[in-house]
Amino acid sequence: QVQLMQSGGGLVQPGGSLTLSCAASGRFFSRYTVGWFRQALGKEREFVGAVRGLGGNTYHYADSVKGRFTISRDNAKNTVTLQMNRLTPEDTALYYCAAGQGIILSSLRTETGYTYWGQGTQVTVSS
Repeated sequence: QVQLMQSGGGLVQPGGSLTLSCAASGRFFSRYTVGWFRQALGKEREFVGAVRGLGGNTYHYADSVKGRFTISRDNAKNTVTLQMNRLTPEDTALYYCAAGQGIILSSLRTETGYTYWGQGTQVTVSS
């Protein structure tokens, strides 16, 4: 139904930038909410940001990344990107994109409603 393939990630110095991509297969991908989550070593997976679908795209970000990270959506290319700027060591984590339908606003920042997940990509911020 929906398959997500991630690319990007790698090693970057503090203050630097990286862009992650999430490419989707599936005819009705534009209907899906797409979220980004990350999981640092020894910590729980946390919400990073999301874009809602169904023709009314709205963007939401965790307070920890707001103003530094930007989600972009190109439904014609079935691609969602996460542009990460002014990175700090606290951003080091395994990053996942995920997609789901019918996710209400109050559940947007939790994993529950996201049915499909990418394979994850490592982002390491270090000197």
